[in-house]
Amino acid sequence: MEDIKVVYRKYGGTLHWNHPGTVLDEDEHGVWVAVPAGTFTRKGNEGPSHTWPTDSVILFPRSAWWTATFNSPPSRVEVYIDITTVPEWHDTEVTMIDLDLDVIRMRDGRLYLDDEDEFAEHQLTLGYPPEIIVKAEETAQWLLQAVDRGLAPFAGTHTRWLTPGAPSSPPPHRLP
Repeated sequence: MEDIKVVYRKYGGTLHWNHPGTVLDEDEHGVWVAVPAGTFTRKGNEGPSHTWPTDSVILFPRSAWWTATFNSPPSRVEVYIDITTVPEWHDTEVTMIDLDLDVIRMRDGRLYLDDEDEFAEHQLTLGYPPEIIVKAEETAQWLLQAVDRGLAPFAGTHTRWLTPGAPSSPPPHRLP
C-alpha cells in the first residue's frame, strides 16, 4: 500500500479539496484509494478543513471524467461522485479538475444530481469551454443511469474494502 496525495482543483488551477490517502489496489475500474475515518482534509490552502467522519474508498478511473467516493455506514451518503476531468497521476499525487456537478446516492436509495447551479455559475465566472460543459453534462447523465441500474463499479465492487475486517483502514493521515 502506497501513501498518496489527492488533489482536486477548480478550473483555472485553484486548489480545492485535498487530502492524503492510501492506494489499495488497481483493477479494470481504476485505482482504489482508502481514506480512513479521522483523515484530515482541507479546502484550498487556508480554507475550511475537517476530518473524514467514516472510512471511505475513492475510485479514480483511468480514463473517465469522474471520481467516486464510497462511504461506510453510518454515513447517509453511500456514494458521492464528483464530475471531474480525467484523474492524472504524477508519482504519488493524483490531480483532477472538479467540474462542480455531483451524482449522489443516499443510503436510503435516493439518487440525484447536485450543484447544477454552481456548474451554471462557473460556466460564466470560470469560463468553461463548450467541450468541457458538454462532457461534464454527458458524464453526469451517464453516471445517473449507471448508478440507478447498479452497473459496475456501482454494484458493490467497493465493499471488499468497506466491510468489517477488510484492509480499508490504515491509520488516519494528517496533512502537514
